[in-house]
This record gives sequence, structure tokens and C-alpha cells, in this order.
Amino acid sequence: MSAYTHVTIKAHGLNLHVVQAGPPDGALVLLLHGYPEYWGIWQPQLDFLAQKGFYAWSVDLRGYHPSEQALSLADYTLDALAADVLALIAAAGRERATLVAHDWGGMVAFWTAQKHGARLDKLAVFNAPVPGVFNQVFWRSRAQFSASAYVLFFQLPFLPEWYLARGDYAFPARIMQRSAVRGTFTDEILEKHKMIWRQPGTMRAMLNYYRALWQRPSPPPANPRISTPTLLVWGARDHWLTPELAEKSIALCDAGRLETWQDSKHWSVQEYPERVNTVLAEFLGC
Repeated sequence: MSAYTHVTIKAHGLNLHVVQAGPPDGALVLLLHGYPEYWGIWQPQLDFLAQKGFYAWSVDLRGYHPSEQALSLADYTLDALAADVLALIAAAGRERATLVAHDWGGMVAFWTAQKHGARLDKLAVFNAPVPGVFNQVFWRSRAQFSASAYVLFFQLPFLPEWYLARGDYAFPARIMQRSAVRGTFTDEILEKHKMIWRQPGTMRAMLNYYRALWQRPSPPPANPRISTPTLLVWGARDHWLTPELAEKSIALCDAGRLETWQDSKHWSVQEYPERVNTVLAEFLGC
């Protein structure tokens, strides 16, 4: 295991918790987790990338303890989240970085590529669509609407937080186990997630990502095309996101490749960490 450095970085007005590994003079790779995760999902990739000479940063996204929580729903827009990415790149003293991301982190990564593509070297996304594609397909596809109907529930104030917290967050923990390849989420791993969820205000911050997506939508990119070289990895058995999202997302990429894992579900990063390292090695040329 590589040596980790835990730091707090002021990014776009908020203090973000970042775990760093690898030589500081290596090419910068930012690792962005999804909902309802935390920086630790990327530990196998931190170790791998550090060994390959990259300067890898795994970020706790804004609102995810111990990163600072924003107070306003407007502080969780896609534009605000992309601004965090740019601020982290600047904090590293760099002009550009590679993004590796899952789920909501992938949505943020795609948005950053659409609006600030000149700041990115490469983009590797696991089970996440381009935000505009998700919004379109959700309302047009019965299959996607059914799979992601929970997003409508998350728009409500207060009730989702209360519901998810019942029984010490038994429901989200159970859903994660059932929607992943068997054995992925052990009780020990789920307890690490629960330690984050239990922190006051954290679950509300997590849900605000979904609320801001529709209630405070950011202006769409002037050009939705993505010029950044992109790898999109998709678990074919994803419970929440249909293959149509992957196909329409990669179609927006000028230099994109879609790799479908038939034996993977939504949680591809945690399900097959060694395979993730293998595809990253190929994609990053290391």
C-alpha cells in the first residue's frame, strides 16, 4: 500500500478533504467518487497509480464528510461542482489533469469535459452518463424512468433524509448490497460508508446533488461535444442506469471508447478493482 497524505484544500470557497498518493511531480489524476460513497472506494487505484508514477488525488466531494458542506442548494449545481475540479487542478499547481470517476463523480467529470475540456488530459468514467443525456433519456425511456424513479423521491425536502436514516441507514446499505456483485459490500465496508452518512447534514448534502440537477439546473454547454479522450466503462447489469445512457453518452465523445462488462453491475469500481487498474493502465499508457 502506498503512503497516503490527507490534506484539506480550499477549492471554490469550500474546504475539501483530499487523499494524495504518488510523486508530486507526476501527472495529476483526480479520482471522483459517486453517491453515496467516499474517497476510500479508490484506494486500489491510489496505490496502483502511485506505483505507476502518477500524482493521484482521491477527493471527498463537497458535502461528503469530512469535506465542507455548502449551505445553499445552488451550491450543488453542476457548474459549482465542476468549479471544484478546476480549483483542485489549480491547487496542485497544474494547468491540466486526468479525471477518473464513478457515478455522480462521472457526471461531474463529463460536465467538466463539456465546459472546460481544455483543462483535461483524459477522462475515464465508470457507470455514469453525460448529464444532458440522463435528463433526456429519463423522461423518454420507460425503462430508465423505472430504474431511476428514486430521483423523483429525492426531490422532496426532509422526507428522503429521514427515510434513508432509519435503522442506522439500513435501507441504503441493503440496497447497495443487493445491487452489487455478491460479496462486494461486506459489513465492514458498509460500516465505513455509514461513518460518513451519520455525520450531521451529510446525507442532505448528498441528496442536494440530485435536487440541484433539476431544481437549479446549470446552463447547458454551448457545445455538448466532448473532445477529451474518453473511456466509458459500463456494467451491463446496472440496476439504475440503462445501456442506452452509455451509448448516447459515448456518441458525444470525439475520441471515446465504450467498454461493457457483462458480469458487472453499477458498482464496477468496487466489484472489480484489479480489472479497473488494468483498463486504466491501458488507457493511460502505463
